[in-house]
Amino acid sequence: MNRNILHLLLFIAASLTLVACQETLEERCAREARTYTEKKCPTLITEGVMLDSLTFQQSTHTLSYCYTASDLFDNAQMYIDKDVRGMLLKAVKNEPEMKLYKEAGYNFRYVYYSKKKSGTKLFDTTFRPKDYQ
Repeated sequence: MNRNILHLLLFIAASLTLVACQETLEERCAREARTYTEKKCPTLITEGVMLDSLTFQQSTHTLSYCYTASDLFDNAQMYIDKDVRGMLLKAVKNEPEMKLYKEAGYNFRYVYYSKKKSGTKLFDTTFRPKDYQ
């Protein structure tokens, strides 16, 4: 009898563990974005570009990367002249870590803010499935 109770308790514990580990893709994306921001932001991407945060908006399925630009990158015209949108789109298309989110049809937004003029948006673009597929 004790052996049956032990098996039952182990089964219940295993079942609860499996249920607790299940999360939706939206929940996973939100958790991963929050964890990345908490542990790694701000982080220097390249000289003049700092990643400040990574967020996920569940209502629009949008993963947003927010940067602060300084020096050469703190110039709105540069983003147009250098076709930064084209370079970012290429990166989205080729990034294997985004595969699951691309397959789910998520959007990817990139926002660059000025360090010189705090709060001033230099560049803002969003890629939707029609852009990267």
